[in-house]
Amino acid sequence: MLIRKLFRTAWRYKSQFLSMILMIAIGVGVFLGFNIEWKSIEADTTAFFEETDYADFRLYEETGFSEEDIEKIQEIDGVEAATRYLAVNAEWKDTKKSVSLNVSENYTVSTMLIMEGSEYDEGADGIWLSDRFAAENDIAVGDTLELSYMGVDISSEVLGLVKSSENMICVADENQLMPDYEKFGFAYISPEKLEEALGMVFYPQVNIISDMEKAELEETVKSALGRTILVTSKDEHIAYAGAQSEAQEGKTMGSILPVLFLAIGVLTMMTTMHRIAANEKVQIGTLKALGFRDSRILRHYTAYGLVIGLLGTALGIGLGYGIASLIVSPAGMMSTYIDIPEWKLIMPAFCIPILIAILVFLTLISSFSVKKMLKGTAADALRPYTPKAMKKSVIEKLFFWERLSFGTKWNIRDILRHKSRSAMTLIGVFGCMLLLVGGLGMKDTMAGFMTVLDEEVSNYTTKITLSESADHAEIEALAEDVSGDWQASTGISYEGETITLEIYHADNEWIRFVDAENNLMELGDDGVYLCLRLADTAEIGDTIEFSPYGSEETYRVKVAGYLRSLMTECIVMTDAYAESMEIPYHISAIYTDESSEDIENSSIIAGKQDKDMIMETYDSFMELMDLMVMIFVVGAIILGTVVLYNLGIMSYVERHRELATLKVLGFRDKHIGRLLISQNIWLTVIGVLIGLPGGVAVLYVLITSLVSEYELSLTIGVLTYSVSILLTFGVSLVVGWMVARKNKTIDMVEALKGRE
Repeated sequence: MLIRKLFRTAWRYKSQFLSMILMIAIGVGVFLGFNIEWKSIEADTTAFFEETDYADFRLYEETGFSEEDIEKIQEIDGVEAATRYLAVNAEWKDTKKSVSLNVSENYTVSTMLIMEGSEYDEGADGIWLSDRFAAENDIAVGDTLELSYMGVDISSEVLGLVKSSENMICVADENQLMPDYEKFGFAYISPEKLEEALGMVFYPQVNIISDMEKAELEETVKSALGRTILVTSKDEHIAYAGAQSEAQEGKTMGSILPVLFLAIGVLTMMTTMHRIAANEKVQIGTLKALGFRDSRILRHYTAYGLVIGLLGTALGIGLGYGIASLIVSPAGMMSTYIDIPEWKLIMPAFCIPILIAILVFLTLISSFSVKKMLKGTAADALRPYTPKAMKKSVIEKLFFWERLSFGTKWNIRDILRHKSRSAMTLIGVFGCMLLLVGGLGMKDTMAGFMTVLDEEVSNYTTKITLSESADHAEIEALAEDVSGDWQASTGISYEGETITLEIYHADNEWIRFVDAENNLMELGDDGVYLCLRLADTAEIGDTIEFSPYGSEETYRVKVAGYLRSLMTECIVMTDAYAESMEIPYHISAIYTDESSEDIENSSIIAGKQDKDMIMETYDSFMELMDLMVMIFVVGAIILGTVVLYNLGIMSYVERHRELATLKVLGFRDKHIGRLLISQNIWLTVIGVLIGLPGGVAVLYVLITSLVSEYELSLTIGVLTYSVSILLTFGVSLVVGWMVARKNKTIDMVEALKGRE
């Protein structure tokens, strides 16, 4: 009998049951989705790193490492394996495409995974090419690929298609935000092939596998080689750092959205089950009168929460894996950024006890909601639920109360009488605004970042990357020939951290600089400029110290100002100031307004990069951003609709006798409908007012947590505020209208014949 009653009651309150199941499903789904995403990225990339012997440390020196150097490094106690390594950008001849050309002297560190073709052979005269780059450009095993590096042609047969953890995030340099596998890939050749083509071997990098700490390795290498060497851990390499950053972003998102949805789902459950239990009071009394024990009735109503929890959790698990697969899969969002051989969805172990705890908690909510209804005798329980008597509120005692209209008075009293329902409505509107402002604001912020980068800072057409061995006089002659500005970059130790020192000669303004407000600024020759991430380390006018790697010198310089560096954490100065302080530098890049086709290849040019190609990768990133924003918007609309509709229906059920009384007193349906809708609007206005700053706060957290590697300026456009407010009010109006329509179906006799 009680089983049949369970289904009948569920059907009677189908809207409420469905909304509770949906909210639990969305909460569980979002929670699992983001946690499966970050765990899968972490586990899948870690497995790839281990399979390909990914290096723990990388040593850099512009003048290169000799055979004697590598022997000394390999003899260090704690170094498991080490190899001299070269990674340079080489052009695909007669195209605007290029590859990162990799050469490893000792093929036991930073190896490849062969996807198709021959295994790596150090003596083979061939090339192993990125399978993604090959697929995008219709290159197959056996084809011949002609590359050009420093004016030298390197022609080789493609012996294999591979994936490489060293190039797992395949970008040309720090200016390229997203991989573009059609225009840039990676390739490996043997040391013999490199020496045959260039007539020499030059290795500016050493890759090391070791369990040592970075500081310990730095001191050990310095002692072994007799000089300071730039050492970076895998945490500072783009492949590992990028994967860890994506995993961390997933954790951050998993701590914001799921908490919001789960909290609202649980609160919705508490409010709704309390109302259902109150409406079922007569049914509970009838069961008591028929002889059912309190424990049996309690188990029956507790089963509602258990069933809702089970259905919501089951749907949420499916939704969670669906969300994760949209991000982490061969065709998912993350595959456009990270190139690994296999994507597996992995749920973190802690998710299972949390899901069980959620299920138990939902069941207890249902149990506690009905428990107090069982107090007393059957006769007490048979009396209909009567809301507690309300005293005059503070508002009703104010002088203007009597001047208010009947509808305003009625709505204020109803809001104050049903505080929990009103609070839940506010939370629903607040959550809707939170997601809309946060999602759309992130799009505004990234769009503003790209505008500054494209239209203000990057004023050049082509970036020329120069060889480490290029002579300073030759570089200056090339810069003059192409009317270019130039940049020198080197690693330095500052405040115990490794950052970049950037020295510019920018008379032509092909590369420009912006301040904290994104306004163009000029660099003076009287000091250095700290990027905003370093602004708290020194005041303007202070003197700071730094030491370039590869040198024992320590330089003391004056801080002249701050600038927004956008991409790198750096200290910036002009070449004039560097020369006045006798700071040595090697020019690494030239920026020019000339097209890459008009610039002749030479022995000092390591590569050429069009700005348009770089900006296209940003377009790819914005496509991912648009998808993320769409998820936020859809989530906000679902959240607002489900919560407001559920509470609206409960409000209607609670007040149907009051509404029937109004109809008897002569109020027309449209007047009563306006009363119902106006209360929703009031609560929506309040929810919007608190949701706007809440959305800005969430956006700030997203920027500082998810994209802390860029110096973003929080930007929210008027359109974002307008769309967020209009969508929220639109949801509120539509839901209010749907609830108000039910007023036409009230049976006045049935509603009013119960006991007062």
